[in-house]
Amino acid sequence: MLIDTRAWVEKQLSTGERLEGVVPLRGGWTSEMSRLDLRGPAGRRSLVLRSFVKPFFVRHAEGLLNREAAVLTLLGDTDVPAAALVAVDATARHCARPSLLMSLLPGTVRVDDQAAGERAALLARQLLRIHRVPVPERSRPRAYQAWTSPERVSPPENTRRPKLWRRAVGVIRREPPPYRGCFLHRDFHPGNVLFSGDGAGLRISGVVDWVETSWGPADLDVAHCATALALLHGVPEGMRFADLYAAGGGTLEEDPGAHLHWRLLDALAFAPDAEKVAVPWRELGRTDLTPGILTQRLEDYLEALLERYG
Repeated sequence: MLIDTRAWVEKQLSTGERLEGVVPLRGGWTSEMSRLDLRGPAGRRSLVLRSFVKPFFVRHAEGLLNREAAVLTLLGDTDVPAAALVAVDATARHCARPSLLMSLLPGTVRVDDQAAGERAALLARQLLRIHRVPVPERSRPRAYQAWTSPERVSPPENTRRPKLWRRAVGVIRREPPPYRGCFLHRDFHPGNVLFSGDGAGLRISGVVDWVETSWGPADLDVAHCATALALLHGVPEGMRFADLYAAGGGTLEEDPGAHLHWRLLDALAFAPDAEKVAVPWRELGRTDLTPGILTQRLEDYLEALLERYG
């Protein structure tokens, strides 16, 4: 840890506490995550430090980290298992890099295929609870932002299905359908959820990474998790996630065309090869997720969406 950041962290500690160790955490894509191990009069505890290092996220850090800080404060009075905010330095006024300090949540990120179906059911129920978080109108986060557009979609260079891509892009060329807004995580997927236990004791112990929190259609949050599941575990897992969400009591667009818009708006943002998400997944052991497999799964997923909802 750099000297300036360490000094800032130590100012946030309780009287008599000291920093004993810094352990890098795996699985992050937008930022560097570290576990800070502390010892003090009350015993041991750990915090988590998020620091932005990539130029794009450093440029936007003030908005992203201040939004996350506000969301963590909001969620403190809910049943959503989010970290507790300790401190934030969104402009790197005190730290070497824009940073946020928060409590450590229990559990681990699990992206293996074993018990993927059981985890998906828990993910659907957790996402529904997030969407039901009551937010006063004055405290609503920003409106959702689309992460792609027809002009920005880049099909795989050697695709054998150009008509599929043209058809999918054609759907998002239309005006976005009207929607009833709710509180969105906006980046809800298996890499941002912590699990503990196994078998009958399997449960979600934490939801992390609230920098993209938005106000928008529930279908868009469902779409993002569904795309990730399709890439991680295969198209059938991605296709059934919306059904799991609805079975748990969630409300999605009744118009298939409207639902398709949100599903494709998300999936097309992963083109051309989904390497964006695959890098941290491979660090967590999913070395089988080669660019070729991810590209095929993405194309198969687009085709399945168009067949079911188109």
